[in-house]
Amino acid sequence: MAEQAVGALARWEPENAQFWSDIGARIANRTLWITTGALTLSFATWFMWSVIVVRLQGIGFQLSDSQLFLLTALPGLVGATLRIPYSFVIQMFGTKPVVTFATATLLIPSIGVGIVVQNPETPFWVLLLLAAGAGFGGGNFSAFMSSTSYFYPKARQGTALGIQAGIGNFGVSLVQFLTPVVITASLFGAIGGGALTWSKGAVSKQLYLQNAAFIWVLPVLFFTIAALLGLKSLPIKGTFGQQSVIFRRKHNWIMTSLYVMTFGTFSGFSASFALLIKQIYGNFPDAPDPLKYAFLGALIGSATRPLAGWISDKLGGAMVTMVSGLGLLAASVAVTWYTAPTSAASFPIFLGLILVIFFSAGVGNGSTFRMIPIIFPPKEAGPVLGWTAAVGAYGAFIIPMVFSWSFRSFASPNAAFLCFAAFYAANLILCWWFYYRRNAEIPC
Repeated sequence: MAEQAVGALARWEPENAQFWSDIGARIANRTLWITTGALTLSFATWFMWSVIVVRLQGIGFQLSDSQLFLLTALPGLVGATLRIPYSFVIQMFGTKPVVTFATATLLIPSIGVGIVVQNPETPFWVLLLLAAGAGFGGGNFSAFMSSTSYFYPKARQGTALGIQAGIGNFGVSLVQFLTPVVITASLFGAIGGGALTWSKGAVSKQLYLQNAAFIWVLPVLFFTIAALLGLKSLPIKGTFGQQSVIFRRKHNWIMTSLYVMTFGTFSGFSASFALLIKQIYGNFPDAPDPLKYAFLGALIGSATRPLAGWISDKLGGAMVTMVSGLGLLAASVAVTWYTAPTSAASFPIFLGLILVIFFSAGVGNGSTFRMIPIIFPPKEAGPVLGWTAAVGAYGAFIIPMVFSWSFRSFASPNAAFLCFAAFYAANLILCWWFYYRRNAEIPC
């Protein structure tokens, strides 16, 4: 029997065509869709603060702009740090228990944040604690992606990882799109709490900001049960010591830098986008509402990731990563011409350039994860995927904090954009030298 009663598999041979056809594809695809659903919720809860912060001052929270940037950045710091141990837990404990537990932890921000945002007198340290709790959603990525890399044959990994990460990343866009809608009505009656008065100048309206968190409770419960009942663990075991060999691999560090360039940008700009709009264009009489546009970046970045994974399977990941880096470099320099506007008329150009950054980051997210299974053997590819994802996720902390520093020091985001551009240029050189040029060390 390939499936055992305890929820583990007796054998797993995805490169065996007969095994894959008979049983492997069915189990792998079931696992992919359950973990992808859970990963989408992970990203949604991880980035809920990126939209909640835009309304906090208006409902009475006495918070500075620096405190708001910190609330958007802290989930990124915690999520990235959790990704480090999560990179290795699949081989240690198995897919089923890890995914079930990791999904259940999403209830902490889903319930806790919904409770505290109803009271503008909530101490800042409590907000920080729950912002840190949202980091559980960020940590899950490394475990889930590492698991998926073991379930699929090498030729299908780029597509499978692209689908999972792309749809999972869509959780960012989902929370940023749904939040402005769900906070306008009482969805949960007396259980969900009453309305809060939001004011800006002479304009005021009733909001249910708690719904931005509460809407995820039932979906999280559903996927926790689905993981418990529907997942299996693979007969692939490895201690942390056995997996830590990746830290002696030069290409682990190179790919980590490339993934910081791509996913670090996606996560950091997703966390910062709404506040950037508010800071740069928020003081004009016809100022754009940040929450009407914030979801577009994550939507575009998420949608391009699976397509880029598929294209990379066909054309090679290094070439696609080079295209990604060039797009990031060009757009991050060009946008500096539109960050000191005299009216809201230049906002569409600013928006378009930021969306180019998201598009390019999404392309690179798909291509880099295709490169890793080619560069590393299967026992190392999983931990490398998890590790690079861990370090890349620090972008969700670093980028908001760099923007905060840039505004504080220069009253402009341009210093931040130029720092990012220099980093993109350095990574283009790395990718070209080691993976793309003629006679590269590992063409891929």
